[in-house]
Amino acid sequence: MVSSLLGAHRRWPPSLLCTLMPGDGATDEDSFNQKESLEFDFSDVFGPLPSSLGNDRITTTEPDVLYSRSHSLVGPSTAHLHNLEGISVEQQELTQREEKEFNTSVIANNATDVDILEVDSNRLDVKCGRVGPADFNILRVVGQGAFGKVFQVRHNHTQEIFAMKVMKKEQVIERNQGDYMKAERDILTKIIHPFIVQLRYSFQTKSKLYLILDFINGGHLFFQLYRQGTFSEDLAKVYTAEIVSAVSHLHNSGIIHRDLKPENILLDAEGHVKLTDFGLAKEVEESAQTNSLCGTVEYMAPEILLAKGYGKAADWWSVGILLYEMLTGQPPFTHKNRQKLQEKILKDKIKLPNYLTSEAHSLLKGLLQKDPGRRLGSSVKNGEEIKQHKWFKCINWNKLEARAIQPKFRPEVKGVDCIANFDEKWTIMPAQDSPASTPKADDVGLFSGYTYVAPNAWFSLIDKANINDN
Repeated sequence: MVSSLLGAHRRWPPSLLCTLMPGDGATDEDSFNQKESLEFDFSDVFGPLPSSLGNDRITTTEPDVLYSRSHSLVGPSTAHLHNLEGISVEQQELTQREEKEFNTSVIANNATDVDILEVDSNRLDVKCGRVGPADFNILRVVGQGAFGKVFQVRHNHTQEIFAMKVMKKEQVIERNQGDYMKAERDILTKIIHPFIVQLRYSFQTKSKLYLILDFINGGHLFFQLYRQGTFSEDLAKVYTAEIVSAVSHLHNSGIIHRDLKPENILLDAEGHVKLTDFGLAKEVEESAQTNSLCGTVEYMAPEILLAKGYGKAADWWSVGILLYEMLTGQPPFTHKNRQKLQEKILKDKIKLPNYLTSEAHSLLKGLLQKDPGRRLGSSVKNGEEIKQHKWFKCINWNKLEARAIQPKFRPEVKGVDCIANFDEKWTIMPAQDSPASTPKADDVGLFSGYTYVAPNAWFSLIDKANINDN
């Protein structure tokens, strides 16, 4: 199924699939074999990554301080300071400093005042707006990540189809990623936008964390790029406009995504873009800068690599890289060696194909300015500056955000529970939420305030309960 979606002339950049492995005497191959079964990425929820590219993964003998999460670099844990290939000592120190600040700044969003820490029956009263695992019927596995599985589920009361992301607390704690998991949940509770995947519920048991998200079954946007090689400017314009709309909304809400890339852009059944995966996102004050080394190198802005601090403009660089890839078939900077790739990002000039229109050239040059202060979108107007660019002159932004502009391509989806765009290696797995160990008592408070019910989902449940009572 995967091979039919891939064009022979289209190849995923190998360094996108890099995985950092331990260097305690094991060979690269041994390390990869030990980790491969654990470190799938959660973007597999919404469609398979090309399995034929598995041999292109790059392994290293660096310490096991970063882990492969959606093929992204995640900042080191606060307990260690490590040397990373091609990363300066200054960058490492800035990263460690920010992570210490980050770990003390995550505040729970008290959307509900009860956490499900002990669920003997796995069921709580729906009228009180409380939801537990038994409120959802697991239909099938649709993905597997470093911390657990992702299921397609049906809500027992509303009969709606969702994606249920299940993370094992013990594994989250072992990898020192508890704060990232909390931040992802907290940010998702604050975002409602037509081109961003919506969080519907979050809850926990003694051993697991649960996120209930919109089920997006159109697959990755870039699967179509694999098949076609490139997008026409007209099609790329609609997709880019929807991405710009979503990123502008994040920035206006004080959030930097920090990991915009192909795996994190999905298509819904109607063909519209859905931005997902906020595991590296961060809330920042207006005009504030951050320092963590995180993201995926091909899409990482120069200022991140230079360790000079970065802000929202770093996201616009990533949007420029995505647009370049849509129009040309590959990112502008690629190399199997991470250090040489970083040098290319910092020093090489962008080469723009002659077949692109002058308007497309202008937009790409504006987004891919190496100096963030000169980059399109870096002014106080933020995303509005990009929306007003002449390449988007035919876009009615009000209609776009009302989903009234229909992309020319619509994925093949038959029904809300269709899984045709999912890899069979997941869907044939037993649809079971397997048991997990309970963390130590000292770690229980780490996930305090995790429970959440989206207001629209809450009222829907209450209405449904009232109907059943009558």
